[in-house]
Amino acid sequence: MKIVCLSDTHSQHYYFTEKLPRSGDIIIHAGDLTRVGSVAGIQDFIDWFTELPYKYKIFIAGNHDFALQKEKSQIHFPENIIYLEHNRVVIEGIKIWGSPAIDCFGWAFDKTDVERDDIYYTIPRDCDIIVSHVPPYGIMDKRSMINQHVGCKILKRRIEEIKPKLVIFGHVHEAAGIFVDNDTTYINTACNINLFDYNHNKML
Repeated sequence: MKIVCLSDTHSQHYYFTEKLPRSGDIIIHAGDLTRVGSVAGIQDFIDWFTELPYKYKIFIAGNHDFALQKEKSQIHFPENIIYLEHNRVVIEGIKIWGSPAIDCFGWAFDKTDVERDDIYYTIPRDCDIIVSHVPPYGIMDKRSMINQHVGCKILKRRIEEIKPKLVIFGHVHEAAGIFVDNDTTYINTACNINLFDYNHNKML
């Protein structure tokens, strides 16, 4: 099972079309589909996403994607895509949980520490893949302009309890990359495309 990962396309998704690998089985987008989060902008992304040549298409929102928080009823979700918002889906036995929750005051899906703790507590202990817009604290989450880590300590704690095989996120553009800790692979796929071979537990 090959998983294509990307995030933070910010309304420039068409730019990525020709760069996407054709060999993937699942594509996962980790949020910030748009710049300003309008219904039209999100619908344009979804219309593009639904036409991609992958068997399974999964995405979450990011802090820019306001309409997915406030005007979701106005957005059309085709049957061949999966939108995750603090919930999970099982794809051919692989358990994937996703959430846009973030500590980012004034932006979409901003949640308090208590709210995020409640949300992350719902991640099943047998989860294989966690998709979050925000990074876990200390893992590819450093903002160079302010020289600070901006990841979520609550998410990191839950990941360490569960030990999923794969964690996919974005948000911190300048920290994009890959990090492997024991049996968990972390992918900050902000503004990038990554390909992960799930069966062989390795990047391609």
